[in-house]
Amino acid sequence: MLGVDGIDVYYGESRVLPHVSVTVGRGEVVCVMGRNGVGKTTLLKTIVGLLTPRRGRITWEDRDITRRPPYERARLGIGYVPQGREIFPGLTVRENLMLGARRKSPSRESIDYVFSLFPALAVMLNKRGGDLSGGQQQQLAIARALMADPSLLLLDEPTEGIQPSIVEEIAAVLARIKQEGRRSILIVEQYLEFAREICDRFYVMDKGGVALQGDRHTFRVDEVSALLSV
Repeated sequence: MLGVDGIDVYYGESRVLPHVSVTVGRGEVVCVMGRNGVGKTTLLKTIVGLLTPRRGRITWEDRDITRRPPYERARLGIGYVPQGREIFPGLTVRENLMLGARRKSPSRESIDYVFSLFPALAVMLNKRGGDLSGGQQQQLAIARALMADPSLLLLDEPTEGIQPSIVEEIAAVLARIKQEGRRSILIVEQYLEFAREICDRFYVMDKGGVALQGDRHTFRVDEVSALLSV
């Protein structure tokens, strides 16, 4: 479904991603981990088209999208929840969701679906995004991305700075999405137990690229943690 094949990504003349390869199959949940500064966020930004690799290729459903702009990738079914959520704080919950739908009149099915995942948002429709708690903003950010009905959902550290009760709710939502089997998910995550619980496969990045990969049955917290603490 998604193939990232040997991409090199630079900021100026500094190479941030050195020949990195990652795949996500249909209906899979794949977690990417690593210390700060190893390029995890850069990887997601490159997949959605905010950055362009100098070498390598990105394919989506057998199409080469390496040079396609972000709006085309969104139309093809790639949704993105950035680190820090980046909701529109001056807009209401309703307005944030409508922007995520990318159409004037989103379907009733889309609205009902996100409210079934995040029922708390249904009673906050007229609240400004900036008045929500951090956990509620994260829920809104995920709901906004889902309004466009993406086939692939990219999540950049969805549990960062979130209270444990909301982390559990987000985990339950991702588990439901996984069970539905209609979407694939690629998550950048630092919370190891969360990652191990939700992932089908995982990658651990280092400055030399991908240092470790495997499936959930080979995920050893001590082994992964050793790479994160170097």
